Amino acid sequence: MSPVLKLLLEGSTLTPAQMAQVLGLSEDEVLREIESLKQQRILLGFRPVINLALEDAELVRAVIEVRITPERGGGFNRLAERISRFEEVEACYLMSGAYDLLVFVRGPTLQKVAAFVSEKLSTLEGVLSTSTHFMLRSYKEHGFLLESAERENDRLKVSP
Repeated sequence: MSPVLKLLLEGSTLTPAQMAQVLGLSEDEVLREIESLKQQRILLGFRPVINLALEDAELVRAVIEVRITPERGGGFNRLAERISRFEEVEACYLMSGAYDLLVFVRGPTLQKVAAFVSEKLSTLEGVLSTSTHFMLRSYKEHGFLLESAERENDRLKVSP
């Protein structure tokens, strides 16, 4: 893994100048490496981690376990790519185990997410079944704890 990519993953808030200092490179070298990673489609973008519980945004998120029939010559890929193209889909993963795809979706209301599952996802040819789990609260997102500021200073209680 590229040292620049590793730094981006571990300390995404570092500026290119700070990354250059840590890596012992020039800022131009770091910027060229970032551009190269983008051109190779290794680095696809940067995303902030948002604590939606503190934001007024109305957003419903769900995780859907999907069982599908693999296609001859294409396996799961064609249907997984088709599902991934839906606007509501945030992420789609091929899994081992009891289901084939794990799909993360979002929508403005519970009804809209449910409608997506019942009208768009479950009606696709090749989809055998879906199991939808609505996310009620996030405790950790992309490595960041989402506790409120008042709880961050709480110490664990120790008993003798």
